[in-house]
Amino acid sequence: MRIRVLIADDQALVRSGFRLVVETRDDLEVVGEAENGAEAVRLTAELEPDVILMDIRMPGVDGIEATRQIVASGCAARILVLTTFDVDEYVYAAIRAGASGFLLKDVRPTDLVDAIRLVASGNALLGPTVTERLLERFADGGGNSDAVDAVAALTAREREILRLLAGGLSNAELAELLVVGETTVKTHVSSVLRKLGVRDRVQAVIVAYDAGLVRPGERATSASGPPTHGM
Repeated sequence: MRIRVLIADDQALVRSGFRLVVETRDDLEVVGEAENGAEAVRLTAELEPDVILMDIRMPGVDGIEATRQIVASGCAARILVLTTFDVDEYVYAAIRAGASGFLLKDVRPTDLVDAIRLVASGNALLGPTVTERLLERFADGGGNSDAVDAVAALTAREREILRLLAGGLSNAELAELLVVGETTVKTHVSSVLRKLGVRDRVQAVIVAYDAGLVRPGERATSASGPPTHGM
């Protein structure tokens, strides 16, 4: 089944460039283009894309507000934010709003395609360094009552999984560290996301930081294993 992509950017040249890259792949297709955030929200509801390439800075409704509205609607589409700059205030806000990752607009064609496939499969696109910078920004020292309550509702094993996710571990790494199968890890991760009411790992880790479960710079360790790599 093809991955359906919606492109939202106020520059026609940018939209055309991304369309050209996407449509050269047999497993991807562009189902629509939006010139602004309001149109992106409308077309998302109408076309039900799997992935949205969302420019942040657009006239009227910007990409951050469009992301917020799309996520609030309950739409399952994954959102990749497009930006001209590296991690900035707008990217922080977009990730907070529910975006699954971000790309620089000068991304290489192969990396763009890989990113679309990655988020379409339910993963989040943020490298360890970027994630650390984002989380340092998000962390407020803990104590957010909603986050604390959400984390408290997890089982001891789920809290351990969440803390290890903050270390940027993949399912395979989690399975090796905890000496369980990857299927078991996937079940635990899915349960954590469901209980926290979040869309992906990045959003889950933000909750962990907000709750004070982990702090920036902490090395992830398992209660039953050795230290793992940091983010």
